[in-house]
Amino acid sequence: MTGAGRMVCLAGLGLALAGCARSMSRWMPGAPFPRERIVIGVVHIEDPRSMTSGYAYAHETGIRKMQEAIGLAGRQFIHKFDVYDTEPILVENEIRDCIAQGANIIIATSEGYLSTCKKLAEEFPQVIFAHATGTERNNSNFTNYYGRIYEARYLSGIAAGLKTLTNKVGYVAAMPMENSQVTSGLNAFARGVESVNPEAEVYVKVTHSWFDPMGETWAARTLIEEGCDVIAQHVDSPAPQIEAERAGVWGIGYNTDMSADAPGAVITSVVWHWDIYYTALVRSVIDGSFTTAPYFGGLSEGMVDITPINERLAAPGTAEAVAEARRRLDTPGFHVYGGVMQTNDGNTVGREGAALSDEEIKNGITWYYRNVRLMGEE
Repeated sequence: MTGAGRMVCLAGLGLALAGCARSMSRWMPGAPFPRERIVIGVVHIEDPRSMTSGYAYAHETGIRKMQEAIGLAGRQFIHKFDVYDTEPILVENEIRDCIAQGANIIIATSEGYLSTCKKLAEEFPQVIFAHATGTERNNSNFTNYYGRIYEARYLSGIAAGLKTLTNKVGYVAAMPMENSQVTSGLNAFARGVESVNPEAEVYVKVTHSWFDPMGETWAARTLIEEGCDVIAQHVDSPAPQIEAERAGVWGIGYNTDMSADAPGAVITSVVWHWDIYYTALVRSVIDGSFTTAPYFGGLSEGMVDITPINERLAAPGTAEAVAEARRRLDTPGFHVYGGVMQTNDGNTVGREGAALSDEEIKNGITWYYRNVRLMGEE
């Protein structure tokens, strides 16, 4: 063989090996996948690098804990920050860039990424798409995950119901009643309030945005002016807690422990431990057991919880009441959404002796519980 011939053969062998390496790095449904070949694209609606609390920070904390638990290298992650879900072209371009850089798992952390994930999952069948708070999936590579945050909301409602002196508890909500993700947590919180204080009412102010610190501040201020002396929230930033402290009232944080943001106000925070899901997701990819069945973990799985009660700020007996409620949640036959429930428009939902299904809680709670009052929209 001539030197030129040997060079052609070697070049061909190199191309074949490169092609083999590329095929080995492509995930195939049902097959184990080497840990060292995993590349994860993480898409955030905000930039958690400048935060110490909130939604994006909770997710990024979960990613870091998963990385440590699995033993992945930093080079196996591609992070995209400030990918606003109101800009679908931006969302698509950033996810495509992750895939172009070799990502075989996409973790999309905002509800607003759903349509883009659904579209790209069809185009890239050998990339796994995991969509937070989602409602859709396919049978091969597109899944969604959330948690029974309503369980933790119920516990936090007990702390709020025991603390209020005005019997008016405020709630800053990102989205209106039609959004079951928000409303299922709100109603569970309201039921927790009622369980210890039947006279209290929960006043809701909607911001129409997941992350709007100015709007969240204004909403909290409006609730406080109405007489609410405890401020809870389903929005991303600690702004409502900071406003509660400024006004001399109390608060219930969300996503992460917000006691450092408002140490004079936060009684407890409803928190996510996203690493519980992320670690299970990546391990399932490695061992070949991944499926697109939705994930919906709760208190028992460690996916959600509340932070320890601040006894300095809480009403006497709060920690004990919360502990007792936690025991009830572990008791067969008790469910936050069990039995017949009255709505605030005089109707009823639910069935005697039964609880709402996961699907109903995730997608079908588009009503307010009987002690919830919606403040006017300006």
